[in-house]
Amino acid sequence: MPSAFLPDRAFVRIAGPDAEHFLQNLITTDLGALADNELRPGALLTPQGKIFFDFLISRDEDGFLIDIRADQLEAFIKRMTMYKLRAPVTIEPQAEAGATVTWDGTGDGVVDHRFALAGAQVRRQPGHIDGADDREGYDALRISHGVPESGPDYALQDAFPHDVLFDKSSGLSFRKGCYVGQEVVSRMHHRSTARRRVVIVSADTALPESGTEITIGGKQIGALGTVAGERGLAIVRIDKAGEAMNAGEAILAGEVPVALALPAWSGLSFPTAAEEA
Repeated sequence: MPSAFLPDRAFVRIAGPDAEHFLQNLITTDLGALADNELRPGALLTPQGKIFFDFLISRDEDGFLIDIRADQLEAFIKRMTMYKLRAPVTIEPQAEAGATVTWDGTGDGVVDHRFALAGAQVRRQPGHIDGADDREGYDALRISHGVPESGPDYALQDAFPHDVLFDKSSGLSFRKGCYVGQEVVSRMHHRSTARRRVVIVSADTALPESGTEITIGGKQIGALGTVAGERGLAIVRIDKAGEAMNAGEAILAGEVPVALALPAWSGLSFPTAAEEA
């Protein structure tokens, strides 16, 4: 059973009679569409619409279990407690340290909706499972399906939800009503102004290290995130990439020529000059 243990994850449970209403008015995910035994991406945004905290969320009895970066747990709980006021909800960190991911279609845990969109059966659960040691395999899986994570692929408070495909992975709702930062991301969506997107980067030789600039004609359009051999993830200006592809210009990661592809499940394509006009 291919699996990986992610020691840099932690969990917080938000429960109580008003838990869904409380979260629905704060985070980007539409909890009304969240099924049992499923987790979806979500975020708490800044008022300017950038990702303040990102996480994965699933239903848990009378509440919700949030899978978040361990280094963000304390700050996230503090922020949510500030919003809580007198709402009848509890916000409690969980004892489990780290998360285990399996991806052969078996195993325990909840289904990761991000991968399900790409036709892959990936499950996730709190804690460590013996033999879960293929972190490189998990990173390669994320790359092949275009699933980014904050830290290796983007910095919190620097990226918009559209940049990391939350609008395509059910992590961003435009129908459920107001939440923090909603006005900004809705305007981006309806005006089609999102130009930075996650892409899958491939080369004929090994890619350079994460953080290497991706350039066209010496001008940066993005930077490498997670890298595994000849493939990696990056967030780039897809309008600039589309122009270069149409003109036959080279796209480089450092000194290495690369090809860029948008994840098939996203339904996105590189803009043409006519579309940009």
